[in-house]
Amino acid sequence: MAFRAAPLAIAPKAVEDYDPNPQYSYGYDIQDSLTGDSKSQSETRNGDVVQGSYSLVNPDGLRRTVDYTADPVNGFNAVVRREPLAVKVAHAPAPVAYAAAPQIARVSYAAAPSVAYPTPIGYSAAPAVAKIAYSSPAVSYHI
Repeated sequence: MAFRAAPLAIAPKAVEDYDPNPQYSYGYDIQDSLTGDSKSQSETRNGDVVQGSYSLVNPDGLRRTVDYTADPVNGFNAVVRREPLAVKVAHAPAPVAYAAAPQIARVSYAAAPSVAYPTPIGYSAAPAVAKIAYSSPAVSYHI
């Protein structure tokens, strides 16, 4: 009887999609008057060249804007500007003052009534345990 190995199942390699000239563009702008949050960003990519900018309002009231570019020849370069705002930044509202909770009236309760329970039925004690003493055999097995 001859045995032979079963053939191996070889999974094909997954082909990764590669875009030699990637392109995208996106942007967002947030202006929240309730919290004073103000920020924006936009970016565009065409192949290996990326251009974009983002801005936000710092806690000191100045808007910081960063314009940046990145490419294989010059690398990443950014220009940062800080500009005062024409409008005051809205700050979080002041905390609300709370009054102390009113005192709760104390309620007095009567003592719980005493309940008489019947005397339990008598139980007999456990039977006495007989102690058994053991001794070693009179004959030794060692020669």
